[in-house]
Amino acid sequence: MADLFDNPAGLDGFEFIEFSAQEKGVLEPVFETMGFVKVARHRSKDVELWRQGGINLVTNYEPNSAAWYFSREHGPSACGMAFRVRDARKAYDYLLKQGAEPVQVNTGPMELRIPGIRGIGNSIIYLIDRYGEGEDDLSIYDIDFDYLPGIDRHPEGCGFQLIDHLTHNVYTGRMKYWADFYEKLFNFQEIRYFDIKGEYTGLTSKALTAPDGKIRIPLNEEGEGGKGQIEEFLREYNGEGIQHIALICDDLYACWDRLKEKGVPFMTAPPETYYQMLDGRLPGHGEDVDGLKSRGLLLDGTTEGGEPRLLLQIFAEPQIGPVFFEFIERKGDYKEGFGEGNFKALFESIERDQINRGVLKVEEPAE
Repeated sequence: MADLFDNPAGLDGFEFIEFSAQEKGVLEPVFETMGFVKVARHRSKDVELWRQGGINLVTNYEPNSAAWYFSREHGPSACGMAFRVRDARKAYDYLLKQGAEPVQVNTGPMELRIPGIRGIGNSIIYLIDRYGEGEDDLSIYDIDFDYLPGIDRHPEGCGFQLIDHLTHNVYTGRMKYWADFYEKLFNFQEIRYFDIKGEYTGLTSKALTAPDGKIRIPLNEEGEGGKGQIEEFLREYNGEGIQHIALICDDLYACWDRLKEKGVPFMTAPPETYYQMLDGRLPGHGEDVDGLKSRGLLLDGTTEGGEPRLLLQIFAEPQIGPVFFEFIERKGDYKEGFGEGNFKALFESIERDQINRGVLKVEEPAE
């Protein structure tokens, strides 16, 4: 895939997302229910690799590591992410010249020295240029990890293939700071901006994409009032950070069935009226409305100008602190949308859940 625009750091997609918690047993069941399989252990650290398709999730429990300290502050969390780059040393030197904060990643003997910079909420952005795509190439996992015996190194899982996007929640007034961060360091560009208002609260979201077209990072900021779902995340998480990770597949109906069978809890489905209005909102979409409704799947995109270009999506409930996963399918070359047409339905669904849990207090109208 050719770069969309100038790519000074040589970005080439997501390599992995790193997670941590203060004790084991919180992250692992979540990964297993989504179809991930533990395929390898680090040679010297308390770190494990979980995989499904081309998605790598890393759990890091190494004492006194950056991940360990991160989880002390934030609880179970996504504490880092790795970007693939064409030349890690060259990218690292370039980012430091652009003002990035360097991070010292502790390494042991015979281990790769992976450069990193400081990211959202004090997390780490790792830079990886060893990902073993050639027949004779070694990936970072071939060097620093031992694969478990008899395990499929590339399990199909529930059918998810790649990380589509990864969303940040930021403090009010900080959206511009983080947009400038990604633009100045990596030349991300804004592709979407939307202002969502529910019945009681709201949020603004700015979607950024990297020059390679493979890394997408929407930024969410609380709307007026400051008592909604972004504020709840920031309070529970104890700061800014990764709110959710979106996984993409080729058949969301089938993947949903597998997830449901494994016990993944999904967010509250939208109201009946959402599905009644689909044909009017997206005439000629061609999807099975009953199949969507029975699963609570959301549908967005456009049907103008020929073949429908669609996004199917659904969200799991938060299970790693306030962090959660999204599951999506893109149809008809619909590359850049994030379901903005669904945002209001989703937002109001979460708002209802907040009311039910007593997090959002709603005053009854006076008689």
